Amino acid sequence: MTSLFEVTAGRLKPVSRASLATEEQIETWVAENPAILGLDVLIIGRQVIVENRGRLDLLGLDASGNLAILELKRDRTPREIVAQVLDYASWAVGLTTRDVHDLANRYLSKPLPAAFQERFDRGLPETLNGDHRMVIIASELDATTNRIVEYLAERHDLSINVALFRIFQDGDRQLLATDWQMDPDEVEERSASKVRAPWTGYWYINVGESEDRSWEDMRRYGFISAGNGRFYSGRLEQLSIGDKIFAYQKGRGYVGYGEVTAPAVMVRDFATASGNLLSVQLVQPNLAHDRDDEELAEYAVGVNWIRTYPMAEAKTFRGVFANQNVVCKLRDAATLEFLSSAFGVSAGIT
Repeated sequence: MTSLFEVTAGRLKPVSRASLATEEQIETWVAENPAILGLDVLIIGRQVIVENRGRLDLLGLDASGNLAILELKRDRTPREIVAQVLDYASWAVGLTTRDVHDLANRYLSKPLPAAFQERFDRGLPETLNGDHRMVIIASELDATTNRIVEYLAERHDLSINVALFRIFQDGDRQLLATDWQMDPDEVEERSASKVRAPWTGYWYINVGESEDRSWEDMRRYGFISAGNGRFYSGRLEQLSIGDKIFAYQKGRGYVGYGEVTAPAVMVRDFATASGNLLSVQLVQPNLAHDRDDEELAEYAVGVNWIRTYPMAEAKTFRGVFANQNVVCKLRDAATLEFLSSAFGVSAGIT
């Protein structure tokens, strides 16, 4: 059970649970921005008519060209919602690349290749729907649904999970909290292990150079950072000391290879060889934005950069792996081979 508290003058005040007038509002929010659930997908269909099966709430496409089947629980019983999402999956598995293009082009305001390039900063794969995942979206999860979904994911390695949303009322404000029944990375890892090559141990990191952070600061002072929301900065906590990372900047390419030297902390607490990070001369001083707010502050991970390039010399090629995750496992064979040459890395990359 998710609880929410307001901190006022050092004291905690509980924020009351509330409900939306209609769960269709959640469907609209997810359709417009699936990242609120931590989903890195392009929505390519809404209320998709599935012959003799009903209407699929949302259909998404991830950065690898795989489908995501998203279905709201609403008032259905556990058996009904699980059976429904499995039925939709049995339909989706038969979709050809042409079928996916046709569905997407009926929903999107631009051709699928253009929308995909804009969303993921990479070209659309030639073959789509090599795999799929299932997500049940619910405000509450009963024990039976929980048991069935965990059984399918943990014992049968299906990529199925439940995304939970909860509404809180704080005076005139309504707040939305989201969570997952099971760690989505672990679910995907179990499912992907059946069809993907073993992970080589290299991580993909989004530099995210913007008005809040500078790649030159990261190169100079030995860190990588993320913020503007605990969901994004929290992804850095997946990294451990000794992990090998490749840093990517959207629209440019890969700019750095290094090894993690310190776990994620708020930037106000990050120490560099020249002193506290916020006491040194930064190209982008906005890194200190919301420095004291644990939920909104920028977080930093220490990195020993082994080889880096300025943004103007970023390394890329057509079809290079890239997505909007702050952190994810780097598996794409062609990208790993390219990075091996570009950064002089050979161990574990073949």
